[in-house]
Amino acid sequence: MKPVRTLAEALREGPLVLDGGLSNQLEAQGCDLSDALWSARLLADAPEQIEAAHAAYVRAGARVVTTASYQATFEGFARRGVGRAETERLLARSVELARAAAEGVGEEVWVAASVGPYGAMLADGSEYRGRYGLSVRELERFHRPRIEALAAAGPDVLALETVPDVDEAEALLRAVEGCGVPAWLSYTVEGGRTRAGQELADAFAVAAGNDRVVAVGINCCDPAGTGAAVELAAAVTGRPAVVYPNSGERWDAGARGWRGAVAFDPSRAAAWAEGGARLIGGCCRVGPSAIAALAGALASGTPKPPS
Repeated sequence: MKPVRTLAEALREGPLVLDGGLSNQLEAQGCDLSDALWSARLLADAPEQIEAAHAAYVRAGARVVTTASYQATFEGFARRGVGRAETERLLARSVELARAAAEGVGEEVWVAASVGPYGAMLADGSEYRGRYGLSVRELERFHRPRIEALAAAGPDVLALETVPDVDEAEALLRAVEGCGVPAWLSYTVEGGRTRAGQELADAFAVAAGNDRVVAVGINCCDPAGTGAAVELAAAVTGRPAVVYPNSGERWDAGARGWRGAVAFDPSRAAAWAEGGARLIGGCCRVGPSAIAALAGALASGTPKPPS
């Protein structure tokens, strides 16, 4: 059901379960995502599949669902001949589909409008590197129109996610000014640093004192070492932490496939909550069964495992 509390109010009462990877669930439903627009293409071609994927996570226990707008940009759709008005409609549809998936559920479900990094539009894996050669001002100009379109559709929060470096984080936080919707900021990290190599303490500090930000943390990264990042995010910002790592497999942009072993462990959820995380879920390759196990671990207060 539609929330009666703001997300910030809910987070003060305890952790909420995020959904998992949208693309892997869509693939499990038989969708072909071999396209530069990735799951965003289905906003136009098969919106019922997106709603079904959201619903699978809600049934698994997710109480925050993230829209299919990560790779949905004006520039990306323009390359397919889609005009600005139609792109705005598709961005709004992403919020509507997530909201519809929560109907009939007896608990509050919040909708997070996904705002992916500039690199997601390039569709070449550069969100895992950052450092695009653009200024903060140029990145702000890129992000603002999409943020404004998503905010107008009425999500509960904007998910500024998979951010690879501090410059883009600064641009995103500038772009959400005045939009009237709170946001969370989530970096993709490796080896205790942003993907661009910056210290995490400095990266998290960008959001400290920003009243628009309801949570700060990490996503789309190896599950190993996430506990330390969660604690650091909470300590630096004084905000709830958000954490949703991927399966542990690594994306090979050249081969457009995943490599390596699965390392996502739902039992880590209790440790993340103990470290200050209040938005807890999974990213790429983490499906409904893992989210259901994670929700169970949080509900049962599973003893803290090593992080």
